[in-house]
Amino acid sequence: MSKHTRPLNRQDYKTLTLAALGGALEFYDFIIFVFFAAVVGELFFPADIPEWLRQVQTFGIFAAGYLARPLGGIIMAHFGDLVGRKKMFTLSILLMALPTLAIGLLPTYATLGIAAPLLLLLMRVLQGAAIGGEVPGAWVFVAEHVPERRIGIACGTLTAGLTVGILLGSVVATQVNTQMSQQAVHDWGWRLPFLLGGAFGLVAMYLRRWLQETPIFLEMQQRKALAQELPVKSVVLEHKKAVVVSMLLTWLLSAGIVVVILMSPVWLQKQYGFAPALTLQANSIATIMLCFGCLIAGLVVDRIGASKTFITGSILLACSSWLFYHLVGSRPDLLFALYGLVGLCVGVVGAVPYVMVRAFPAAVRFTGISFSYNVSYAIFGGLTPIAVTLLMSVSPMAPAWYVLALSLVGLALGLWLRHDRTEAGVSTPVESASQAH
Repeated sequence: MSKHTRPLNRQDYKTLTLAALGGALEFYDFIIFVFFAAVVGELFFPADIPEWLRQVQTFGIFAAGYLARPLGGIIMAHFGDLVGRKKMFTLSILLMALPTLAIGLLPTYATLGIAAPLLLLLMRVLQGAAIGGEVPGAWVFVAEHVPERRIGIACGTLTAGLTVGILLGSVVATQVNTQMSQQAVHDWGWRLPFLLGGAFGLVAMYLRRWLQETPIFLEMQQRKALAQELPVKSVVLEHKKAVVVSMLLTWLLSAGIVVVILMSPVWLQKQYGFAPALTLQANSIATIMLCFGCLIAGLVVDRIGASKTFITGSILLACSSWLFYHLVGSRPDLLFALYGLVGLCVGVVGAVPYVMVRAFPAAVRFTGISFSYNVSYAIFGGLTPIAVTLLMSVSPMAPAWYVLALSLVGLALGLWLRHDRTEAGVSTPVESASQAH
């Protein structure tokens, strides 16, 4: 049995577990801000400013985390391609844990004045830089460790791990808000999730000490086949097709999760008057199903390839989302089933990193994925909520139309990959390592 087709061994499972655990904790740290944005806004801005301005400033600080992603991701990927994947993989989790811990300890506006929101902004920028390096770094790290025929399930497992981080944030926020009085949350309770996240992150960083550098990077290092010039220059000039495919796939991934998982609970409350507690329960079911969907997509893409996976998955996403958005109003008894089904079908995004990892040669792989993913995520992750909200003034079914458009993008990419024999550029991670020289 060749090393390309061997089953996963104990070391592979250890690598996958530690990578997925770290990714989940980093996503938790990044997302927990959303759940406590209202309290943070009250405490970190002057009491006498209008409510709308407070909200704008609070979400501006949240958005700063997104805008810092490309810069942080590209810098970390640059060194990941030149000095090693493992060093950057450990740095990204430290860069997330410390600011999260710091947010939990920050004095408020009442104590520090204008310095309080500025420090909060700085911490969010550092968090954004960390997550920009973490996600592409994790995909590259696990893909270069496992056999070639197991890249799909490795990347799918990791993407499911990131989703667990969102779920963890939701669970912790719910517990804090139900177990404590609103006054206690306002006084000190809001700090707990940040302190918890920071502490977890430091533990995860300690555990990552046991990970080994990827065999592909070590092989390139031995043969002195590492990128000779700025990796990002090589990516932009020589791998335009791979960058475009990766950016479109990132749109599918980011916008699918933003619309279906993050925006739909509020849409259900406003559009059909569902109770907030009920929509949160349904949302938890959808998020759990999304985890399973990512794992299934990873398994399937290893078996049948990216083209058939995206063609089938995109059609299923189109049908399930259309049913969910159009039926749930007249059949509230089906809320959990419909939301769970569309959550499962969004899981097709679990196959996205499989294509991206194969799209770039090993010498510039980390930078290629990081550049495409982070620039696309900053644009589409940031603009999707605005676009959907504006479209809702035209049609209340705007989320359904948006997800349908995404499904068509996924379908088009699936058909395009069918004609592109190597599935977006390069043959395989293992072969491309030896061809990189």
